[in-house]
Amino acid sequence: MSGSDSQSSNTSAPHANDVKKFEPLARTPTHTKQLWKFKLRPGDDDEPQDWWFASTAIPLLAATTGPLANVMSIAALITSWRSNYDPAYPGQDAHSIGFADPHWCIGLNAASLACGFIGNIFLLFNFTRRVRYIVALPMTIILWYFATGILMGITISMNQYVPPNRPDQTYSQGFWHAVIAAVLYLVSSMMLMVNMQGYFFGHYPQHFELTDEQRNLILQTMMFFIWLAGGGGVFAKVCGWSYVDALYFCDVTILTVGFGDFHPPNDVGRGLVFPYSVGGIIILGLMVSSIRKFAQDLGHDNIIKNHVEKRRVDTIERSVTTTFELEQRQSQRRHKKHPHQAAPFMNTLKRVATRKPRIVLLSEEKDRFTAMRTIQKSTSDFKRYYALSMSVIAFGLLWCVGAVGFWKAEAKSQGLSYFQSLYFCYVSLLTIGYGDLSPTSNAGKPFFIVWSLVAVPTMTILISDMGDTVIASFKRGTFTLADWTVLPKAGLYRAFVDKHPWLYQWLKKRTEFKAEKERFERGFPTGPEDEDIDLRPAKTIEEIAAEVPSELDEHLLARKLAIAIRRTANDLKADAPRRYTYEEWVEYTRLIRFSRKSKQELADEEEEEGLVEWDWIGVKSPMMAEQTESEWVLDRLCESLDRYMRKQQRIYGTGKRRGTVLKLGN
Repeated sequence: MSGSDSQSSNTSAPHANDVKKFEPLARTPTHTKQLWKFKLRPGDDDEPQDWWFASTAIPLLAATTGPLANVMSIAALITSWRSNYDPAYPGQDAHSIGFADPHWCIGLNAASLACGFIGNIFLLFNFTRRVRYIVALPMTIILWYFATGILMGITISMNQYVPPNRPDQTYSQGFWHAVIAAVLYLVSSMMLMVNMQGYFFGHYPQHFELTDEQRNLILQTMMFFIWLAGGGGVFAKVCGWSYVDALYFCDVTILTVGFGDFHPPNDVGRGLVFPYSVGGIIILGLMVSSIRKFAQDLGHDNIIKNHVEKRRVDTIERSVTTTFELEQRQSQRRHKKHPHQAAPFMNTLKRVATRKPRIVLLSEEKDRFTAMRTIQKSTSDFKRYYALSMSVIAFGLLWCVGAVGFWKAEAKSQGLSYFQSLYFCYVSLLTIGYGDLSPTSNAGKPFFIVWSLVAVPTMTILISDMGDTVIASFKRGTFTLADWTVLPKAGLYRAFVDKHPWLYQWLKKRTEFKAEKERFERGFPTGPEDEDIDLRPAKTIEEIAAEVPSELDEHLLARKLAIAIRRTANDLKADAPRRYTYEEWVEYTRLIRFSRKSKQELADEEEEEGLVEWDWIGVKSPMMAEQTESEWVLDRLCESLDRYMRKQQRIYGTGKRRGTVLKLGN
């Protein structure tokens, strides 16, 4: 019983090891300093990083919300916080007139703006590594907390000691800009604290790893808010508006919503709309494009790759027996290369006795190939619909939550119902802007500025994601319908047949049978001509298994290699990346490695290890490469051609012998 248990444990051990080798390696920091439970990693640390959202996404979010909080704080400083209702329009915020605030309110408001602005500068220096991470990030967090505390203190104090006298007075847009600025500073500080916590726990080193696209996003964001705030000052001066109304006008203009509640009253303002709107739309478009690119890269590097790895490991666990056999073949190969490490005689007998027929080995390899193709298709669908689903969820939240905000903010001013707020948000998200509804309250306009700057770019990204999924499917369906009906496409039927190998094989056999019958009736010889060398479509598994590797002619393989290089190069010109069948991969693999081995070595290797020298579901599979399949195959075929030519040079000399002719034919 003990012997059986021992044998069982020995048999299962390679299975467990085989699965573990595909699991991600645990991070083992070697350059960290222990400080209680903290692990402070130096700036030149190149060890693996995790907490990807905290390390990359949070700093970029803070770099976006920080400048927006500065703009809101500027509007809060310039505009008085209380206003009187116009007697001709009682209770209407749009016609209220502001009056001076206490001096202590203005002074503290200016101090809050200074803290927020300096904190933003420290964050920028942190991104550019002008100031050390461990110095710049705490300074940004502390200064933004100071800005939050000051704004909260003066808003609470004003509401406690000098509130507006109801019902003749109310809080102006400046007050609500201050409230929103305090919230933005607070949220930004809390996010950066999460980033610093990840550094203290050793999840990443003390610096921000930013790509060029991410740096461009930070620059474009700062340019956009400078353009927005500066435009508000210019239009306030030219058109005679308050700064907060001019800021609202600039926001509606750049986002191309155009409610019509504010428009330039003179020709100078109308003339300024030309360059201002074009410049703002360009900057906004660049910013949205960078945000989408950043979201795609972040999702691909972390979510998509994790999805692929999980599916791959699950597939390996379900096919552990075949993987174990692959490990046995790799072990046999190592013993063959190093005779002094050869296996015992009994293991050799066991290997010979358990060698599988060629057709069985090919079928097992093709099953793993098919499993990897299934993973690829699943990953492609997941990649497209994951981005679409995230955009749809963000759109739904912004739509419904934004409607709640406007429902509450405009309840007194316009008496909007929740359905009317949903309608208003939907019209604004799609930048339709009928103008029948627009924010008129002192709380609604500042809320619209912040909400629209988040919601409208999200809607743009959603439309872009739909272009890769829903719209692309509709487009393909339209083209397919046109190709088969009113606008027939040349070569359509050939492409359809190529996509269905079983149909091609049936047509091929039927055509060959008819041609053979006709030649027999005419008395011509039957069979393929010697010059007819074709790689596509590849042979069936049965035909490949029936071949004798030792009988393969090296010069014929060289000719096939040249043809394969030409055809693979043509595949690179195709609109969609070409994916090869298992049979084509077998043929390409033979052409790749025949130049490394002699004829007998190649035959022995195919008999012992199979026709493909990698595990299709393993980490070294060509399907796991960053290159397309055509690029990967072309690189290996060119390497094989180079090896073959150098081999021929060694055999026939450097060409100094006169009369030497390299015959690549029979």
